[in-house]
Amino acid sequence: MIESGESLAEMLAHAWHILPVALAFAMPVVAVGALVLYLLRRGSLASTLTVLVLIPIVATLTGVLGVSGFMFSTALTTMLLVCLLVAMVTVPAAVVLGRVIARRSVWEREARDRERAAEASRRELVAWISHDLRSPLSGIRAMAEALADGVVGEPDEVAKYAQRINVEATRLTGMVDDLFELSRITAGALRLELTAVPLGDVVSDALSAQRPVARRNRVKVRASAQAWPVVAGSDPELARIVRNLVSNAIRHTPPDGTVAVDIGIDGQEALLAVDDACGGIPEDELGRVFDVAFRGSQARTPETGRTTGGGGLGLAIVKGLVEAHRGRVEVHNHGQGCRFEVRLPLAAR
Repeated sequence: MIESGESLAEMLAHAWHILPVALAFAMPVVAVGALVLYLLRRGSLASTLTVLVLIPIVATLTGVLGVSGFMFSTALTTMLLVCLLVAMVTVPAAVVLGRVIARRSVWEREARDRERAAEASRRELVAWISHDLRSPLSGIRAMAEALADGVVGEPDEVAKYAQRINVEATRLTGMVDDLFELSRITAGALRLELTAVPLGDVVSDALSAQRPVARRNRVKVRASAQAWPVVAGSDPELARIVRNLVSNAIRHTPPDGTVAVDIGIDGQEALLAVDDACGGIPEDELGRVFDVAFRGSQARTPETGRTTGGGGLGLAIVKGLVEAHRGRVEVHNHGQGCRFEVRLPLAAR
């Protein structure tokens, strides 16, 4: 026991003497590694982890070589081989781990960004809908109270009030329908039964429904067809796409302006184009046109005194329905206004 204790004491004393030498050789390696890590602070996570793994291995090797005076004995050679084997295992593992962590970090960051964007969109939607619901509800309440209090007694005036109540109730119904449809799209609950649908028939029916609105707003609606495509789609949802686009175009076209609807075939896709005369959309807003509750700036034609729209959901619904049909929708400035282009897959023959 005494000899064992003396041997341990001698080993500790020897280690205490060689420690400064080992640190003298190892610390420059650590300093260089720290500098490399600083330079890689904006680099990939895999590179950073690789350097972190190599720093202690290289520092250990340098310290051992310095203490041994670079005299390659059997023990030293064995230790170097062990360190080399460790490096061959740990460095690839660090690269793989770094890439996995990097992908996860990017995914989490994107998920947080999407969540923040969705939350901001929800808040904006609630603000818009609250404002738009309050207006027709206030009008309905005021007119109903006037009728109940007998303020309006003449039959013509009563009929006029009833008609205005009906108009406001129709607006509210449309907004509720839009909210329901958008909730189905965003929740992934939209299930389409795809059949072969002639796009020309869908456009014709939608334009027939929108022409009374166009006449009230003194807007001309023109339709033309370069071809008669048949698409793989769901008739009600396709009708809603066309109806929303045409309604939006009429709403933003000034009196005596023209809304043009064209259909055709482009390659393996059916093309639906809706042109309005809104005066154009600012370039910095084009990317937000299909966002929920986005209505744009005052650069577009004002709607004062005209048939107003819903809660800014129409184009968001269009985008969701088009994508549910495996199609795509785009918008760009064109002529005196802007053009919305919808591309849908053709039905299989």
